Amino acid sequence: MSFEKPRLRPKRSGVESEEERAWVSFYRRVRADVVIATEVLAQLEADPESKRAHLALYLCCKESLRMHKARNARNKRIGLFVRWLCHGAFNVPLQGLRRGLRLGGDIAVECLPEPGKEPAVPQVRRLASDPEFANAAAGFGQSGAASTVAPVATETSAVLSGALKPKAARTAA
Repeated sequence: MSFEKPRLRPKRSGVESEEERAWVSFYRRVRADVVIATEVLAQLEADPESKRAHLALYLCCKESLRMHKARNARNKRIGLFVRWLCHGAFNVPLQGLRRGLRLGGDIAVECLPEPGKEPAVPQVRRLASDPEFANAAAGFGQSGAASTVAPVATETSAVLSGALKPKAARTAA
């Protein structure tokens, strides 16, 4: 049996034990919450004595912030890829379809069948069979470009003076 007295640990007060529990709880919480890690890191950097006493907590806070930054960068890359994929899967085909329909409309109009009957053809035949028009057409074809201006001008002035009646007035008379 030893005559030495065993060393007794000094008793801590209630405040010191609560402080110790709070620091221990920070170890768990800084890994999950970046806001708490930022606040604890700022507090530890402000007080060098606390930083020395809780160096592991300081390193945990730094690691938590670094992981958060890496997580945000990864999420940005994933978001960019998803936007690129959706653009390629949805927007590009729709733009191609829109462009195809715009150009396809012109092609579709050109593919339509020709109309069966031209409405101006009977009018041209009727005018061609009219003797006055046939004479004027023959006279126009025989004379040159310079000589055709004078007869047209004299005929126009005769119509205006009243010597020649328009066709509607001649058929009515």
